Amino acid sequence: MTADEDLPITVCNSLESVYADKEKAEIRFQKLKSVFADFFQGHSPDVYTRSPGRVNLIGEHIDYEGYSVLPMAICQDTIVAIRKRGREEPKELRIVNVDSKYQMCTYPADPHQAIDLQNLKWGHYFICGYIGFHEFIESKGIHVGEPVVGLDVIVDGTVPTGSGLSSSAAFVCSATIAIMAAFKLNFSKKEIAQLTCECERHIGTQSGGMDQAISIMAKSGFAQLINFNPIRTNDVQLPTGGTFVIAHSLAESQKAVTAATNYNNRVVECRLAAIVLAIKLGMKPIEALSKVKTLSDVEGLCVAFAGCLGSSDPIVAVKEFLKEDPYTSSEIEEITEEGLFSIFRDSVSSLDVLRAAEHFKLFQRASHVYAEANRVYAFKDVVSSKLSDEDVLREVGRLMNDSHHSCSVLYECSCPELEELVKSCRDHGAYGARLTGAGWGGCVVALIKENMVPQLIQNLKECYYETRIKRGIINENELGLYIFASKPSSGAAIFEFLN
Repeated sequence: MTADEDLPITVCNSLESVYADKEKAEIRFQKLKSVFADFFQGHSPDVYTRSPGRVNLIGEHIDYEGYSVLPMAICQDTIVAIRKRGREEPKELRIVNVDSKYQMCTYPADPHQAIDLQNLKWGHYFICGYIGFHEFIESKGIHVGEPVVGLDVIVDGTVPTGSGLSSSAAFVCSATIAIMAAFKLNFSKKEIAQLTCECERHIGTQSGGMDQAISIMAKSGFAQLINFNPIRTNDVQLPTGGTFVIAHSLAESQKAVTAATNYNNRVVECRLAAIVLAIKLGMKPIEALSKVKTLSDVEGLCVAFAGCLGSSDPIVAVKEFLKEDPYTSSEIEEITEEGLFSIFRDSVSSLDVLRAAEHFKLFQRASHVYAEANRVYAFKDVVSSKLSDEDVLREVGRLMNDSHHSCSVLYECSCPELEELVKSCRDHGAYGARLTGAGWGGCVVALIKENMVPQLIQNLKECYYETRIKRGIINENELGLYIFASKPSSGAAIFEFLN
């Protein structure tokens, strides 16, 4: 039997195969078609695609270290409607958003164009997919007639931006699939998941692949345990009687803008921690620099060391060989016997990190990654165990709380708003609550009994959102966009029947 990740993106023949509320979906797609005609001289799209956002239930900041994660897709998604322009029409890319606050973006139909990372625009996420698509078909030797043609594009996204729910990956995935579909192409989900991960790196973020993998491969009704290298997924049934509530802190997480000091900084710190551990555990510096990329690369050495002390926990080696105080560049260079700028010379985004960093916290980052990786499998084991429903909910909640503490204290990717919101969720009945997504703003995810969801939402409105509504940060009528319960949604899809 063909594994799900080896199948192509699903081509749907009805909206109800994806959307629970068919009537609402029909209204949305009709509006999309109408806006398309208004902007593009009465033309209709050739094809529509959708990719969902996601909430990561547990496993934060470990996908780029090679470890498994456990997200689920949410109902909110990004739809892209696309039309391939005729040969006689101008060769340009015109990208419009249904939301008028985003200005129309126009780009040349140039597969080799560079993205101006110093002047980021929302349309650049489409260009990520455009560049990546052309790199992909070129690498596979695929010919699509005349590849450099103009494209007309309309985008409609319901994943809140800067929320940590992966609005950027939903956009990049949907855009990439739309471009493929416009050229009558479709590939395996695992190929597209890997491709879209590489696409988003054009925007300057060193993504690990979780966001793209769940957006492409999600299944309705299940979370997914996602393994990497190669990408594989396993269905995970969620706890009976419990529901996950997602709540936006209203602190916007600008992952691409703050990458050098936040997200990419942690990627660099993790690689340095892995290299230093490898050297301390007996690997020659030159070998460590060439072979060690992630903390998962040295887990075996760490476990072997721990085994000599009667343990199997890699954190034993972290405690032995990495100091808790921050490292200076010169301290690391003395261990590695090479300058940091030389080590990262092939990564522009990593060089930006080095220019911005004053020190590096290797002990803390490695401790978080190894412990969080263990929590992912503990979560999976608990939900598939024979414990009572109540005990499962309590244990999953404990793992979520431990994860948040680690993200906050060891990885330092929380913020005051997230801390306040996590505490409010727990104070009002949640078994567990944690930041989700990259952090530094965005959302929390809380586990609560299904019958207590309305009360939790009401309590959070009163104790967290009310003051922000009064200050004009959000409109009360829009509260449903910022706090909601979600069942696991299905993954990316192509719609060809709507014209």
